[in-house]
Amino acid sequence: MSNYIYFTPEEKARAQNTDLVSLLRAKGERPIRSGREYRTPNDPSVTVRGNKWYDHSERVGGYAVSFVQRYYRLSYQEAVLLLLGRKDGKRYEQAQSAPTEPKPFALPDPYDNMRRVYAYLMRQRHIDRDVITGFVREKLLYEDVHHNCVFVGLDGCGEAKHVHIRSTNSQGKTFRINIEGSESIHSFHKNGTDKSLYVFEAPIDLLSHITLYPYGWLEHSYVACCGTSIQPVLERLRQNPKLDTVYLCLDNDDAGNEACDRMRDALGGMGLDVERLTPRRKDWNDDLCAKFEKHKEDAT
Repeated sequence: MSNYIYFTPEEKARAQNTDLVSLLRAKGERPIRSGREYRTPNDPSVTVRGNKWYDHSERVGGYAVSFVQRYYRLSYQEAVLLLLGRKDGKRYEQAQSAPTEPKPFALPDPYDNMRRVYAYLMRQRHIDRDVITGFVREKLLYEDVHHNCVFVGLDGCGEAKHVHIRSTNSQGKTFRINIEGSESIHSFHKNGTDKSLYVFEAPIDLLSHITLYPYGWLEHSYVACCGTSIQPVLERLRQNPKLDTVYLCLDNDDAGNEACDRMRDALGGMGLDVERLTPRRKDWNDDLCAKFEKHKEDAT
């Protein structure tokens, strides 16, 4: 857009204060809940909350106007026109002020059995029963009253500090979130006895990798970052200084590969041996499900 357009200070402020989740939804997209934030569907490394955005892969962020410029590849003036509704005739919600008092962290109430979680993880995700039971016995996995998978992260004293929830729905709405108040550095993990640490994005991929490669898994340490932040990895290394080998097992997509590059640079600079383990498909559960289907075909 070559002609200069004047915007009043009030118009600029209204554009900047646009609620980005409502904007994405109005554009027909489905942002994915992740704790207090939402991940954009086209780029999971970018999160939005209110009128703010942050790109975890590039470590940059800003407000609504710059988000629209980057996400929809528009000029500044085109972005402001869109947010003001003068480009497509739509009006977008304004971001609400964040509550001053955060909700305290609390574990979800458990259900009295784990039938649905076992059924979901074994029948739909094809994870080995013994692997599931191993985490259940360490109180790192349970079923809540809504029949969700609850993946628990403990601190160094064994106190729950992080919860990642994954719905077990096979039909209808599914979701995965880190509950409010969770401390990201204590995300879902298992401590081992040897010197190796395996790093994943999601708890289900962690369990899937163990199912695919079970040899020695009780001796290895594992962490699911519940995203692509390096902070949970650094916390595992801080708590267990004998770890000297890190296997980066993040997703085989742009966000996962970029996160692995960042982690490799940071961890290599700490004198650690770092190796990238890449799933053949997008993630380790995709590989596990494909292996199951192949075995099923071979048996028929």
